Amino acid sequence: MRRLGTGIGWRPEIADAVERMPGIDWVEVVAENVCPGHLPQALLRLRERGITVVPHGVSLGLGGADRPDEDRLRALAERAEALGAPLVTEHIAFVRAGGALTASPRLEAGHLLPVPRTRDALDVLCENVRIAQQALPVPLALENIAALFSWPGEELTEGQFLSELVERTGVRLLIDVANLHTNHVNRGEDPAQALAALPVEALAYVHVAGGFERDGVWHDSHAHPVPRPVLDILADLATRAAPPGVLLERDENFPEPVELERELEAIGEAVRAGRRRAVTGAGRAVAGGAGGGGVAVLARPVAEVRARETTRQRLGVALAAVLSSLVAGTPVPEGFDRVRMGVQARALAAKRAEVVAKVAPELPEILGAGYRPAFLGYARERPMSGGYRRDALDFAGHLLAAGLPREAGPREALREWWLDRAGPAPRRRGRRRVLLRGRAADRATTP
Repeated sequence: MRRLGTGIGWRPEIADAVERMPGIDWVEVVAENVCPGHLPQALLRLRERGITVVPHGVSLGLGGADRPDEDRLRALAERAEALGAPLVTEHIAFVRAGGALTASPRLEAGHLLPVPRTRDALDVLCENVRIAQQALPVPLALENIAALFSWPGEELTEGQFLSELVERTGVRLLIDVANLHTNHVNRGEDPAQALAALPVEALAYVHVAGGFERDGVWHDSHAHPVPRPVLDILADLATRAAPPGVLLERDENFPEPVELERELEAIGEAVRAGRRRAVTGAGRAVAGGAGGGGVAVLARPVAEVRARETTRQRLGVALAAVLSSLVAGTPVPEGFDRVRMGVQARALAAKRAEVVAKVAPELPEILGAGYRPAFLGYARERPMSGGYRRDALDFAGHLLAAGLPREAGPREALREWWLDRAGPAPRRRGRRRVLLRGRAADRATTP
């Protein structure tokens, strides 16, 4: 695997700082946030300097029951080629469910959700990975995700699931040590056992990020400093193999550049400490020791694998039931922790509100302090069925149909905003700007 070195997640908010940051060998960019024909100048300057750029996808949903969407695969391939990337990465997760496969409404999570570690899910995931590999011009690496809840009746451990995935597809692994910590807190899983079962030769690179704990639940926020337990897991991983690359993720609440540089130095020291332990023999055994149970799993006869379409349909029904309980208010399926599912449902609604506010910033400007409670009330009753821009339009249409907001000025501003985007062609925007300025003035003079 190509050596990447020390990297950081590229975000527009820290683009200038990343350009000036010493010791950065590569960056990772969210694939869906860049357009091949209109790459940000800051990214182009990094490439001109020889900095590697890796596109990191978040919307394929390879762990879902459906086969990968051809348009999404084509878009990811185009970004890899435009960026001259040595590989692309995605997640072992599902992001949508329902639809024709299950004869149920199509639902979007707007977030990465865990797949069950079962034979059915693994069979479907392996087939989806093979389809993706054939469509992509460079190698694919998949990331383990963080989860707030567990699936009942799982048949494999994290390490076994990942090990067999690699064995059957040859896919590379992007190991997120922060996600291993999250799953340790939230699901009681031992990170050392997961690392011991991994095929370290498949390691593409490593993610490191921060989060926070609230009421016994760890939230993988990517908006807080990297905690010591995450660095310890990184050091443990480094005793087993020298990571080809290590990358710091930060998505929100960006600190001063000097603080990011301190975190990068702490990450580098954790890797060096792990390698020193490996050299002196103080580290744990390399993969295949403590996690050797994965070998017996690999020996299961292929003849036992069920018919593919039946397996997909069975998995699809399970995923749709879970996602419906999280975003549409249907009952939580049997065997799930209802408290944790409630935490996940609220987190999904909160994320929807935050992302819609970013893609349609006029909405919180028009609605003021009433935006968030209004959106959360809407989200409890209406699941997302398309992307976030569609969600913003649907939310505005929902408010207007209910005669909201009550004040004439904001309601007319919202109506103008909705008409400007919902029609077949853009409308003039001068009137909407006047209304927005009027709304801002109203808030400024309100006691």
